[in-house]
Amino acid sequence: QLQLVESGGGLVQAGVSLRLSCAASGRSFSSYSMAWFRQAPGKEREFVAAISVTWNRGITDYADSVKGRFTISRDNAENTVYLQMNRLSPEDTAVYYCAAKNTATVISTRDYEYKYWGQGTQVTVSS
Repeated sequence: QLQLVESGGGLVQAGVSLRLSCAASGRSFSSYSMAWFRQAPGKEREFVAAISVTWNRGITDYADSVKGRFTISRDNAENTVYLQMNRLSPEDTAVYYCAAKNTATVISTRDYEYKYWGQGTQVTVSS
């Protein structure tokens, strides 16, 4: 079992930065690939970013809509994964979810491949 708790969401203005955190507890954090997904009102949940565990750094992948603005990272010593979000726009408004996939080195953009999920944190970007 792995428990995930997101934090760091809030109401911000367009153009600013925000960093989300996802604290994991339970079984070995380094055994999991991690990802962020988001769901906007009236829309399906969509992939945002993912990171694997490869040696001392992770392979990453990003949705085209956030590439160059968002950065995913992880601190295995702290059992935490982060999502640094820069140059936020109203289109980034959504509930952001942290997810874990129980393969350390393989990441995926498909939500059904992730076994553990957090409760989500709301990010609202005003124009």
